[in-house]
Amino acid sequence: MDAFFASVEIKDDPSLRGKPVVVGGASRRGVVAAASYEARKFGVFSAMSMTDALRRCPHAVVVTPHRDRYEEESAKVFAVFREFTPLVEGLSVDEAFLDVTESQSLFGDGPTIARRIKDGITAATGLTGSAGVARSKFVAKIASDMDKPDGLTVVPEEVAEFLAPLPIERMWRIGKRAGPLLRAHGIRTFGEISRADPRTLERLLGSFGALAQELARGVDDRAVEPDGEAKSVSAESTFEEDLTTTDAIERALLAHAERVAPRLTEDDIYCESVVVKLKYADFTIETRQMRIEPARDIQSIYQTAKELLRRFSLAGRRVRLVGVGVKDLSHGTPPPNLFSRDAVARKGALSDVTAEIKKRYGQSGITHAELLALEGETVPAKERV
Repeated sequence: MDAFFASVEIKDDPSLRGKPVVVGGASRRGVVAAASYEARKFGVFSAMSMTDALRRCPHAVVVTPHRDRYEEESAKVFAVFREFTPLVEGLSVDEAFLDVTESQSLFGDGPTIARRIKDGITAATGLTGSAGVARSKFVAKIASDMDKPDGLTVVPEEVAEFLAPLPIERMWRIGKRAGPLLRAHGIRTFGEISRADPRTLERLLGSFGALAQELARGVDDRAVEPDGEAKSVSAESTFEEDLTTTDAIERALLAHAERVAPRLTEDDIYCESVVVKLKYADFTIETRQMRIEPARDIQSIYQTAKELLRRFSLAGRRVRLVGVGVKDLSHGTPPPNLFSRDAVARKGALSDVTAEIKKRYGQSGITHAELLALEGETVPAKERV
């Protein structure tokens, strides 16, 4: 999809059309979640700090993310995908790989299907997306980014020739560190990666060197893997001021347990592991995890997270980010355990009711009293499945 979050905001508020729109936390530590193409002209891109974004584009309109709306529009987009093939591998709420090999007898060749999907998305949502058509996932992904917005790029049979002139930064996993390193050794394009001495690539890129050379030649045999069951659910937040007390961190853990548990309830999922993630002021990251009896209620997740917190060495450390996640998931009836299934189900009853209230009346409909003291959160919690 094209600037998906920003496009949804503009759709919902037409007065934003034509303006540089930046979606994200507006505070000093806010992060850009998406930028409209008008904002991108000023060098504003996702994952950039909001401070840097507003320095580049002072007149940008900053909009707080509305996750529920993005999920609603995403569901419509993915419904269009599945009209043409069941082989849909979602990468995020606004991007997916589709294998249409077996769909061509019904809908036409790859480019024809891509056009029909693009038209279907616009009809269903009023939004636009860009497509890449190729014989492999890696090349299709690159092609989808080449003609934005509302573009369609069809890769010819001579894949290596198509890729050869592209800059190395378009290669997966070649970023701010690897890019300058390769350029310093005269490797600037896909073509030069494909012709490079494998030993040089291994020295510069480690184990990724051999794969990078294959990808640069257009070789990628990975199959499209249709979306399956969720493997984890998590929520995390960055804070305006570093957290320096255990009480403050525990309140953050509770806030995230309140976000994670309703997601489990909504999808009828139980978890058997809880993970806590901390990022410190020096940007180092530590995680701790623990197995638990099957649960999906707020208190079970929160109490486990608090216990995990005691496993961190926090003395004198300032915490910038707090995250809570759950994994080892199972759907429907909780698996056998030391307690009766009925007892496990009863433990989740309060969370089920809480989730329903939040669904009807919004996140502020009901909350734990101690969270009323939680201040300073500047980046909306990110939920990932």
